[in-house]
Amino acid sequence: MQILRRHLILILAASLLLSACQWGWLQGGDTRHQLIISVPDQKMVLLEDGKPVATYAISTAKRGIGDMPDSYMTPGGRMQIAEKVGAGVPLGSVFKDRKPTGEIVAADAPGRDPVVTRILWLRGTEVRNRNAYPRFIYIHGTPQEGLLGTPASYGCIRMRSVDIAELFERVGVGAVVDVVEKAVDTATS
Repeated sequence: MQILRRHLILILAASLLLSACQWGWLQGGDTRHQLIISVPDQKMVLLEDGKPVATYAISTAKRGIGDMPDSYMTPGGRMQIAEKVGAGVPLGSVFKDRKPTGEIVAADAPGRDPVVTRILWLRGTEVRNRNAYPRFIYIHGTPQEGLLGTPASYGCIRMRSVDIAELFERVGVGAVVDVVEKAVDTATS
């Protein structure tokens, strides 16, 4: 019985360690980059070593800010990039359950609005956004690029395919993401 208990403890410890490594917690993750998402501006500013280096048009939820399950709202506050999905797939690649389907959708194609190109899966770090990860809140590409700059999502943060592909290459797991309800300085060097 004692041997079985030791094995269970080791398995649990190993799984927690693997999870921590996957999330970048043990190695500190990406501490050079921060994303500031301004809800009133519908813009995202990428900071590198504290300096703005890029600004992107985005869309947050049309239902506003909140974190209740099934609310279709964008969580506010501080989060982190927990996982990155989609490295190397073509722009416009459709994802279902975070797996590429093989379908490619052009920008502003009529019809449905799938998750495309890349996924940055967010994990909340505060009580007010603790449901972000289990709600599958992502920063991701959208084929409805004409709606960027206005609240139009069902909870996620949407971006142009070329922008999310660029951002995906620049930021790593562990990077801080702040969703704020105020205007931000978008001046980049």
